[in-house]
Amino acid sequence: MDPTPPHALTPHAQFLHLVGILNALEVKFADTSQRWEPREVGRLVETPFAELFQQASGTQELSREVLQLTAELAATPHGTATHGRGTLEHLATASTMSSYAATHFAEAAESALGLPRTSTPQDRRDAENRIISHHSTARAYLRLTSRCLRDAITDLAHRLDAHGYTHTPVPPAVTPAPGRTR
Repeated sequence: MDPTPPHALTPHAQFLHLVGILNALEVKFADTSQRWEPREVGRLVETPFAELFQQASGTQELSREVLQLTAELAATPHGTATHGRGTLEHLATASTMSSYAATHFAEAAESALGLPRTSTPQDRRDAENRIISHHSTARAYLRLTSRCLRDAITDLAHRLDAHGYTHTPVPPAVTPAPGRTR
């Protein structure tokens, strides 16, 4: 039997660093979802193709961050251990949701690109409805990604609590008095 306690295998600082990264990503996804609300000037088509495509590109970059973090955690023994699977599952779901968001933003942009070529008012309404549908679906996936990241943070916090880490006070940094050197 290994005498090393389980929490000794996963340093406290590593967990806190991961929580910090996840917090930042969770906020980015939540803010992006709110920031990219469609313009309320009648229809969503007031948002030009270039802006819609930029949203797809920005979402893909955020998605890449989540995918990279998930891959890094999966490569560690703690990510694949039984007690780490919950966090990894939340991150895997966040990876999937963020990828879907990027795809739907790209599809909204593609539909917007075709608007000038619509031949009838009905074709234009159909294209506008596709844009609205894809854009709102993409934003929903951004919110789901944010929620999955929050769940991963909660899972990590429970693991820290279980190991007694969150109640350990962090010692203040010692700074020498001005004018004194050691």
